[in-house]
Amino acid sequence: MLEEFKKFLIGGNMVDMAVGFIFGGAFGTVIKSFVDNVIMPPVGMLMGGVDFSQLFVNLGDKEYATMEALDKAGAPAIKYGQFVQDTISFIILGFVLFMMIKAYNKLKAAEPEEAPATPADEVLLGEIRDLLKK
Repeated sequence: MLEEFKKFLIGGNMVDMAVGFIFGGAFGTVIKSFVDNVIMPPVGMLMGGVDFSQLFVNLGDKEYATMEALDKAGAPAIKYGQFVQDTISFIILGFVLFMMIKAYNKLKAAEPEEAPATPADEVLLGEIRDLLKK
C-alpha cells in the first residue's frame, strides 16, 4: 500500500491536484476583486449610491455609523452586504468554471480516438494466414 501511495504522489496526480488548488485560489481572488471593484460599484450607484460592503444589521445596544466603527468595537452584526458580494462572486466563479469545463469537454470530444492496438498474437496469426494464402 505504501508503494502504491508513493506512485500516486510521484505519478503526477498529486502535483496536478496541487496546481489545480493553487490556480483555483488565485482565480477565486481575481473573481472576488472583479466583483468588489468592477461589478458592485455600478450596481450600488444604480441603487442610489449604496456601498454593499458597508451594509449591516447591528445586533448590539450601541449604534455605529460605519462598518469600521462596528469592527473596531468588536460589536456583533449581520454583515449582509458582504454576503451579497460574496454570493455574486460565487455565481460568477461558478459560471466561468462551467464555461471553461464546457470548452474543455468540447475540445476533448473533438480529438479523434486512437483505435486500440491489435494484440500481438492476432497480428502473428494474420501474418500466418496471409502466408498460407500465398
